[in-house]
Amino acid sequence: MKKVISVLSLFLVLFLAACNNSSGANAGGGDSNGPVEIEFWHAMSGPHEEAVKKFADDFNSSHENVTIKPVNQGSYDDLEQKIMAAAKAGNLPDMAQATTNVIPEYIDNQFIVSLNDFIEDPEIGLSEDELNDYMQVFRDSSTWDDTYYSLPFSKSTRVLYYNKTMLEDNGMEAPKTWDELQETAKTLTKDGVIGMGFENSFEAEFQGILKQMGGTYIDEETSEPQFASKEGQEAMGLISGMIDEGIARTAGEDEYMSNPFGNGDVAMYIGSSAGIPHVDGAMKDGIEWSTAPIPTLDGEAATTFAGNDIVIFNQSEEAEQKGAFEFMKYLTSPEITSEWSMLSGYLPIRQSALDTDEYQKFLEENPAYTAGTEQFDAGFFIARVPGGDAVRNIVLEEADYILQGMKSVEEGLTEAQERAKAELQ
Repeated sequence: MKKVISVLSLFLVLFLAACNNSSGANAGGGDSNGPVEIEFWHAMSGPHEEAVKKFADDFNSSHENVTIKPVNQGSYDDLEQKIMAAAKAGNLPDMAQATTNVIPEYIDNQFIVSLNDFIEDPEIGLSEDELNDYMQVFRDSSTWDDTYYSLPFSKSTRVLYYNKTMLEDNGMEAPKTWDELQETAKTLTKDGVIGMGFENSFEAEFQGILKQMGGTYIDEETSEPQFASKEGQEAMGLISGMIDEGIARTAGEDEYMSNPFGNGDVAMYIGSSAGIPHVDGAMKDGIEWSTAPIPTLDGEAATTFAGNDIVIFNQSEEAEQKGAFEFMKYLTSPEITSEWSMLSGYLPIRQSALDTDEYQKFLEENPAYTAGTEQFDAGFFIARVPGGDAVRNIVLEEADYILQGMKSVEEGLTEAQERAKAELQ
């Protein structure tokens, strides 16, 4: 009898061990119906990080089986480097922020999830009306060959900051075209003031003018750089010509144009709409300022939209992926994107969020934010190709040679395009 009990005991031990091993295959997440913890890597800091923590806490309190754990990973560059390292090591988080220009790298390396099945899921997905509620430019920038690999989160565009006091003292209004901007800059360049400013990283302005002229920066279909074209040379020439003439400058050693603008040393400049809080904090007392849409050229309006999206990684189990999508959907809901926009200065990513009474009241009380919301129809996104970030640095390096007079516009852009071809190949 003891021998029989011993055999039964051994069977029970082996059975329990097998059960434990089976549950261990889904460690941290439990089965599809059990509780899961979702690790969310991000690059938000200060008040922005506090807002993300609040959103996670609110989500957790209303979702019994899903717990979001936000983890700050430093700057966007730090975040990208850590994601690539984690992908190689096989220990990626469940989800993360990702700037649009790095997502092609993630797709190429096959470690992010297509969202189509989640979007179309009858229980946790998005209806056609809900999906179409996302701004068109953001839907387009989140899809590759009709496949969603991300959803938008923090988005910004370029706006023209202008010293309202200075313009009014000279009987002028915010310029609406590039011709008007150049004339305004000439008039305002006096008494130690430079009329126009560009950030040190002004590739977004270069791309915007290039598109207004009908040119192409990089062909996404072929990954072929085309910015050294006639249109590209004219676009770069417009910027470098103003600087050569002395009616414009870059931020230079000031690093960001918000400080020279805030001090009244520069009358106008183009920068990110997400920089409005920084500009507000930099302004000297007595200076009134505001923003306007990017100037048009020959009736064409165009401005880049940038920022970050949310992606889900495929090293997680299905339960974690579903939980991550639910949080992704929550972050991009009309109520949260509206709140996030008012807290952070980023743009609402959905039409219904823009239309809420709360956000419209916010615009009335903070008119500087209006210019960004007026440019959705003119918005486009920077070419999304593997290696695109490296091309950006090449263009900026060669543009610096042009501004220093070390190369002509044609020489600099031609060299940049050849280097870009080699990088993209």
